[in-house]
Amino acid sequence: MTKIASCLSILQISDLHILERPEQNLQGMNTAYYFQAVLRQAFAELDAVDLLLLTGDLTQYGSLQGYQFILDVLQAYQVPAVCLPGNHDHYPYMQQVFATEWVGCQKHRLFDKWQLICLNSQIPGEDHGTLDADELQFLEACLQTHPDHYALIAVHHPCFKTQSAWLDTMIINNSHDLQAIVSRHPHVRAITCGHIHQQADVQQWGIQLLGAPSTCFQFKPDSQLFALDNTMPGYRLIRLYADGSLQTEVNRLPGKLPTGVYRDVYGH
Repeated sequence: MTKIASCLSILQISDLHILERPEQNLQGMNTAYYFQAVLRQAFAELDAVDLLLLTGDLTQYGSLQGYQFILDVLQAYQVPAVCLPGNHDHYPYMQQVFATEWVGCQKHRLFDKWQLICLNSQIPGEDHGTLDADELQFLEACLQTHPDHYALIAVHHPCFKTQSAWLDTMIINNSHDLQAIVSRHPHVRAITCGHIHQQADVQQWGIQLLGAPSTCFQFKPDSQLFALDNTMPGYRLIRLYADGSLQTEVNRLPGKLPTGVYRDVYGH
C-alpha cells in the first residue's frame, strides 16, 4: 500500500490485553505474540504511518510490566503513538510509563487540517463506560477552540449498539450527551472506538462511527451471549484528507487460528 498525497494516516490498534509476562495466554491466545504480529504486518503493508492510535484495554490487569512491554515494542517503530485507557487498564500506570518522546497519553493532537481528541470513558472497576463532566467539557473546548480543524474523536467504549445484547450493556451510558455536543459541531467527522473486538462502520448522528478489531481474540458478531469468533486479529487504518473526507479499512492477519486457541474457553 502506497502513501497517498495530502493524507494523514492513522493506524488504530485496540484491545491488546497484554499480560504481566509475554509468554502468558488469555482465552487460549498469546496476546503478546499477536500484538507484535499485527504491528509487523501493518508496517509491512503500509508505506507510511503518521500516528499510532491505541484505543484501550492495552493490558488485561493493568500491570506495570505489561505497559513496559508495550512501550518497548512501540518505541522500536519510532512513530508517534497515542494511548487511551479502557476498562481493563490502570490509567495512572499508563501515564507513568507512556511518557516518552514517541509514546504518550496526550488527549489532543493538532495537525494541519485535523485534530484528534481522545476521551477517557473508563469507570474504574466497571465494564461499561461513561463520559464525565470533565471529559465532555474538554471535548467541547477542543471543538470550540479549533473550529477550522476537522475532528476525529477516539474513545474506548462504543457510543452505538452492535446488535450483540451482552456487549450493548457496556456502551457509553450517557451517549446522548456526546451526541448533543457532536451535533453542535459539524466539523466532527468520525468517532472511533475499541472494546467491541470486531470491526464496525455505521452512519449515525450524521457522522461515521467506527469500531476496531482486537489484536488478539475477537468477539462473535450479533451474539446474544458472550462468544468468541475465529476471525483473525487485525487493525484499522484511517486516512484523513485535507478536505475533511476520510477513508478507512480493516486488515487482518492471514490464515487461520492454530488448533488449541480458545481451548480454555470452550473446553475442547
